[in-house]
Amino acid sequence: MKSSNESVRVIRKKRHLGKSLLIGAVMGWFLILILLPLYGIIKEAFQNGFQLLISSLTTPESRHSFLLTLWITAVTIITNTFFGVVLAVVLVKQRFRGKLLFEGLVDLPFAVSPVVAGFMFIILFGPRGWIGSWFEASGIKIVYAFPGMLIATLFVTLPFVAREVIPVLREFGLQQEEAAFVLGASKWQTFWRVTLPSIKWGLAYGVTLTIARSIGEFGAVLVISGSIIRKTQTATLHIHQEFTDFNYVGAFSAAIILALASFFILTLMQRIYKRKEI
Repeated sequence: MKSSNESVRVIRKKRHLGKSLLIGAVMGWFLILILLPLYGIIKEAFQNGFQLLISSLTTPESRHSFLLTLWITAVTIITNTFFGVVLAVVLVKQRFRGKLLFEGLVDLPFAVSPVVAGFMFIILFGPRGWIGSWFEASGIKIVYAFPGMLIATLFVTLPFVAREVIPVLREFGLQQEEAAFVLGASKWQTFWRVTLPSIKWGLAYGVTLTIARSIGEFGAVLVISGSIIRKTQTATLHIHQEFTDFNYVGAFSAAIILALASFFILTLMQRIYKRKEI
């Protein structure tokens, strides 16, 4: 009996040791990848004083880059929220040939490098592009302008809303909507009063992911915008420009703002995710 109890204690100690090592490894990895880089950004930004940090953030170039980022993010949210919900409804409730292939293509922005996506849009909408030549003849500039940056951001954020809403719609089923139809509700009434409330937390999570990707997008926007100062330079491009010009205070100051925005978005995502799981 004594031997049996000792064996149990040994097993528990080994399990406790393994658990401690696993937690320690995870925390160490988190420290190296997240906390230390974040600490480095904060230290570099405040190294020359708070006043210099504020002055770096209030330059015309910095203010323009953040304002442009907000505009692109706002338009992207509105557009991809609408089309994301429509796309999810079509894929869940409609049957048509090629549906499986079409549903797979929704995930294309996840697989394609943002830089490659930027070059794709230059081929399409550039001055000599397949579609861009027509726009150029009409006096409409797409590449190296706001429309091209918006198109690139819309592309990389396309799947988020749809991919969060699709599983919720499938789990929700059609019974309640059919009951609403039987009771005389129109399609719009059914959507607003039955469908939308059922997908609201999945939709909110998808919108939050869209915001996070929009403000942090770099590759596709860099290629299609040309990164023209005070014209087509978003916050991430501004950080890259400042770092390239060895203005580390300006780069790290702007990076802090994006880091704070990311922290807020992460907190919001966690709250929404908890509500979605209830």
